[in-house]
Amino acid sequence: MAKKPVVLVPGAAGFIGYHTVLELLRQGCSVVGLDNFNDYYDVRLKRYRLALLKKEKDFIFYKADIEKAQALEPIFKKHQTAAVINLAARAGVRKSLENPKVYCTTNILGVLNLLEICRTYKVKKFILASTSSLYAGGKMPFSEALPVNTPISPYAATKKSAEMMAYTYHYLYGIDVTVLRYFTVYGPMGRPDMSYFRFIQAMQDGKPIDVFGDGAQSRDFTFVEDIAAGTVAALKPVGYEVINLGSDKPYRLNQMIALIEKSMGKTTKSKHQAFPKVDMRDTWANIDKAKDILGWMPKTTLEQGIEQTVQWHVSQQHWLKDLKRSK
Repeated sequence: MAKKPVVLVPGAAGFIGYHTVLELLRQGCSVVGLDNFNDYYDVRLKRYRLALLKKEKDFIFYKADIEKAQALEPIFKKHQTAAVINLAARAGVRKSLENPKVYCTTNILGVLNLLEICRTYKVKKFILASTSSLYAGGKMPFSEALPVNTPISPYAATKKSAEMMAYTYHYLYGIDVTVLRYFTVYGPMGRPDMSYFRFIQAMQDGKPIDVFGDGAQSRDFTFVEDIAAGTVAALKPVGYEVINLGSDKPYRLNQMIALIEKSMGKTTKSKHQAFPKVDMRDTWANIDKAKDILGWMPKTTLEQGIEQTVQWHVSQQHWLKDLKRSK
């Protein structure tokens, strides 16, 4: 029997990480998961995801921080790794204003540590999770050919730096690199700071929702299971490519709120807050490259995805209601 390829996934206990690990396992890979369990959001959610993953065959987990190169060495030495899918990052555009230094150490230094150890242990494939936040000010729908030289948040700036570092290691050492620019990922088990999570919980609690701006801003909401499928498809050798993963069907925030109300059978009142300077007004992905190179297309409509997300959220209220949440 052929040996299963080993894929190492930093950020395995995270939102996208959890779903990507499940997709890798479904497709016959062995997965080595890493996570440092930082306190960006309530760690009980990460523990919940990890407890589910630990029930899976062919999954091994290490508590490790990509910022600490010495912690990575014994893991790579022990496991003959075919590919690294880096989903470990400091996320959140607004939060990056509060502590930009930690975004630099994780999103830049951490990526450098991973690339350097891939070079040392001759790992052939590296996938980097990046962001649609890089397209601020660009013409929609955003294509990968657009210049992304004017990031408007520390978060976006660190992701741009990571992309450039990944290209350097491809050019110098021949590492096959796919950069994936994700567009507003949502779904069950998402981060408590994400808008849909806050909206669902507020409606569940019978409270008004906080909306930044007038709600007319639009997002290319993309279901997390579709993102996971695209991420695993990106294991394909490409040399070096930047590829958008989005739904190609932007919705206004108010439309998403209406779908949540419909799924929950409730109505809500909105408290409008000032629109943040670091936020993008609208996003819309051109996904032609994902279709052509990866053979990938999103399968889940926003209506279907919101329904699944609400069902999970309501079913887990016995502990979700106590999670620490931030705006």
